[in-house]
Amino acid sequence: METQEHASGGQRRTPRIASIMVNAVDAARLSAFWSELLEMPIAAEHEGFIWLRPAEPGLPQLAFQQVEAPTDGRRRLHLDLHDADAAALRIKAESLGATFVEGYDIADFHWDVMRDPEGNEFCIAQE
Repeated sequence: METQEHASGGQRRTPRIASIMVNAVDAARLSAFWSELLEMPIAAEHEGFIWLRPAEPGLPQLAFQQVEAPTDGRRRLHLDLHDADAAALRIKAESLGATFVEGYDIADFHWDVMRDPEGNEFCIAQE
């Protein structure tokens, strides 16, 4: 993982793309298809979310999010970004023109849905 010099003089991890999230009306079926095609076994499942094991450690995971109805093209895929300081990454994104959409929690995991300057959604979560 790359690091960058933090203002306090210490090293901090840079943000990373943790997942490429696909909205799916049948997340189980779609994840099984991609799992077989890419030869990447299912790594985790939790409340309507399924993640495939990445090809190599540290690479983004292909993941599937259960949705009730098909989503339009702009919302079908999105990036999940993880950072050691998710709040600071959100502030940085907003300073560059991103907007906050809404926050979610599953158990003790929180993420914020954001939109980039052209309206493409992405999520920010704590590493």
